[in-house]
Amino acid sequence: MTRTLVLGGARSGKSAFAETLAENQGKEVIYIATAQAKDTEMAARIKHHQQQRPASWRLVEEPLALGEALLKWCAPDRVVLIDCLTLWLANLLFDEKTEYPEIGLIPLPELFHEQREQFLTALTQVTGELILVSNEVGLGVVPYGAVSRCFVDEAGRLNQAVAKHCENVLLVAAGLPLVLKGSAC
Repeated sequence: MTRTLVLGGARSGKSAFAETLAENQGKEVIYIATAQAKDTEMAARIKHHQQQRPASWRLVEEPLALGEALLKWCAPDRVVLIDCLTLWLANLLFDEKTEYPEIGLIPLPELFHEQREQFLTALTQVTGELILVSNEVGLGVVPYGAVSRCFVDEAGRLNQAVAKHCENVLLVAAGLPLVLKGSAC
């Protein structure tokens, strides 16, 4: 069993790289998608990703209960690919449609705490091959506005927690992987 975290910026090639890793395993691939098509731009992004994936892969759409999905779908004879953790994080933080202040602390929803804990626990219990895709959003300036800073902070904390449990961690830039931990698989 190997857990691999693939990090990168927007349009860095991280998803394509992760998909190639999954395909090269020669096992059944379960693709867990966390995105939700709540506007036309996101719908177009989802369609683009769908067109890139082999039709033989099983698609599981899970925007919130990612820990439960891991426990259900991970198995020794499978590769599970999750794309992506930062969209899942956004779903957890903003699913309740709460209005947040531009200044001050952002109260994190109970759903966030519950699902994050369940996911990190499940991550330690999975069998089979697991590939996780996440955005590295902390390489730029500190964002303006409390909501943006909260999201960047929580994405960074999530990536650190996941990386701790992964045998391989890669950063993809310009379509090229840089090994941060383990190997390039």
